[in-house]
Order: sequence, then structure tokens, then C-alpha cells
Amino acid sequence: MTTSVPARSSGAHTGPMRGIRILDFSIALTGPYAATLLADQGASVVKVERPGIGDIARWIGVSVGGMSSLYQMCNRGKRSIAINLDSDQGRDVARQLAADADVIIQNFRPGVMDRLGLGYDDLRGDRTDVVYVSLSGFGSTGPYATKGAYDTVIQAYGGLGANQSDRETGEPRFLNQVAADKITAMYAVQAITAALFARERGDGGQHVELSMLDSVVSFLWADAAGNEVMLDADGSMPSSFTTAVRPLHFTDGWGICTPTSDADFAGMCQALDVDGYDDPRVAGIAARRTNVELMADIMRRCHASAATMTTAQAMARFDALKVPAGVVLSPAALHADPHVQAIEMLRDSVHPTAGRLRQPRHPAQFSATPASLGDGAPTLGQHTNELLSELGFDTAAIAALRGSGAVS
Repeated sequence: MTTSVPARSSGAHTGPMRGIRILDFSIALTGPYAATLLADQGASVVKVERPGIGDIARWIGVSVGGMSSLYQMCNRGKRSIAINLDSDQGRDVARQLAADADVIIQNFRPGVMDRLGLGYDDLRGDRTDVVYVSLSGFGSTGPYATKGAYDTVIQAYGGLGANQSDRETGEPRFLNQVAADKITAMYAVQAITAALFARERGDGGQHVELSMLDSVVSFLWADAAGNEVMLDADGSMPSSFTTAVRPLHFTDGWGICTPTSDADFAGMCQALDVDGYDDPRVAGIAARRTNVELMADIMRRCHASAATMTTAQAMARFDALKVPAGVVLSPAALHADPHVQAIEMLRDSVHPTAGRLRQPRHPAQFSATPASLGDGAPTLGQHTNELLSELGFDTAAIAALRGSGAVS
């Protein structure tokens, strides 16, 4: 079952990042998602947004009550302050917030924060041990440094589009998600915690630069660029060893079987009532790589047999023979899966403006310092007065800032 839990207050931090203060200038997905994962882990995150429109993610995708799913998933557990960074007073407020931050995250094009007087060199004078994180599409140097870099652009340059290309036509295909942004966000989280660890060891603060292109290439090359890594390879095998993977079509749905070991391969064939798996020409993994045509025939028969079974029948057979296999589930169907219910993966809550929410729990389970989902994502400028008060502004000063348009 899904678990309905009250949202953790943004002031109640229990995770391993508790006590760490993050100032998040970023927009869209990469920076915001990285910051919210750290908020799940207990960090206190202040999000700086543009007055009037806020983070563009507020306006993208499915939304209810003025709150988009994208913004909720990438900004839960944060406090929002709306600051006009084009005004002198607004930039002064931003500098005061930065002076109290352990981590600053920004994902504007290279040079923008420097021109605003909010770059690393500008802010480290007030906080010499700050970890300043600059996220960009192509990095701060090179001919593409100032090039626009949305997710699909990086999927194209970084190889994801080619990796997903149609095997027959060669037409590149893009993942139906902002994969490059999310990959970069996860690298950013690791880099931030590494930089904070280095600071704890006495190395001080530092500027961390991370590009989406670097992140996607690093991610892809781990398993999908074999010929590009092994420069002396003969090119007889595809660079991605999962290229030939095809789903199994059952009478009532789809599934996948991944027979990596010899025992897995034999078990898959037995489960699907396909003979020939003990033929010396395919019984071993090295032989299966060589005898491609025989393997193709066996796999054709496996797919044909699967088409006569229900998903439940096939999975029961695979499980009995300990063959790694799974059913293809949509996000909509996930909540009904018995394993997902047993581990309480999905959490239900209520947002004050968006209504009922269902979100996955933070994936890392910490035994001593548990992570938890924070409050629903804030409305634009929801915490402006609260944060200004914490900086020492009185009611009259806050009113003056609002009157000048420096904050909202």
C-alpha cells in the first residue's frame, strides 16, 4: 500500500545533511533537483526566484492549483524568496543570504553570475569556506560555452540520442524525459557532498564546476561506448552490450528477461519451453557471443513461446528457476505492485494549493540519520518576509524593499 505521511517541516531536519545551509539560485531541473535531494537528506535550502514568474519549472507540465508536478518534485522542502537580482538592493539581499550559506548552487550561463556580482570570487570573501557550484550545459570554456543547452541538445551531443537510435534506420531517438538534467543533478549531489567532506578535512571551500555534457558522457561511457574505450578492439561487437535487448510480449502485457550467466540462459529457455540451450555452441557465454545465428534462432523461439503465456505465468516460471526477469510497469501501475507496497516506496501527502500528492520516498535509506520528504514545494516568494526577518530586516525595511521592487 502507499503510505500517507505528514510532510516534514522545512525546519525539522533529521537526515545526514542536517545543519548544512544551501542557497539555490538555479532554475528548471538540474540544480533544483540536486538541491531537493539534499533537502530530503536534511539540508536547509533557500530558493531564490525571480519576482513575478519565478522558476520556469512552475509553468511546465502537469499542474494543479498553480503548482506543477515538475516544480513540486524538484523543490519540495525548500523556502522561497523572490528577489530582483537586477536591482542593487536585491543583489545586496542575495549577498546577505550567501554569507550564511555552506553551499551555493547556480545554473545560469557562464558569466551571468559574475556580471551580477554574485560569482564565486565575489561571494567567497564573505564566506571563505563556501562550496560554490556552477552547473552549465557545456562548461565555462571552449567554443560551446555560451551555447544554449536544453536537455535534448545535450542528449544529442552526449550520445544518448545515438545510443537509443533505431537499429534498422539509424534514426536517433531521445529519451522521453529530461535525462541529461537528472544525470547531472545526481553527479552534482555527489560532488557537493565530496566538497563538503573535503572542507571537513581542512581543505576549505572551493568552486565546483559541472557540465551536463561531461555528466552525460561519463554516464554513457560506463557501459555503452565499448569500442570507443577499447581503442584496439576489432569493432565486431556493438559499443553498447544491451543493443540487442528486446522486451518479451506476453498475452496480457510486456516483460523483460536478462539472462547474463550460463545458468540464467538455461533457466530462461527452460521457463519458456525452448530446447537447444545445452548445445555446446551456446551453452557458454563465450560460445553465445560467437554463434550469433544460432542464438538468434533460440531467442526467436523464446519470444514466440512468451507470446503464449500471461505475465503471471511467465514470472512464476522465471522466479522458480531464479532467472532475473520483470514486468514492464508504467508509473500509473507502480503503486499496485506488491513489492512497492511492501517497502512503502510511494508516499501520499496533501499540498495546500495542489491537493493530493504521491511521491517516491528518498531512495537512500540511512539507518541512523533517516532522510524524509520535506514540505510541499513553496509558492513563489512564500518565505520572503520570514527570511528577511532572519537577516535582521524589520517590518519597515521589508516594506521598503517590497515597495522598491527589490523583493516580492
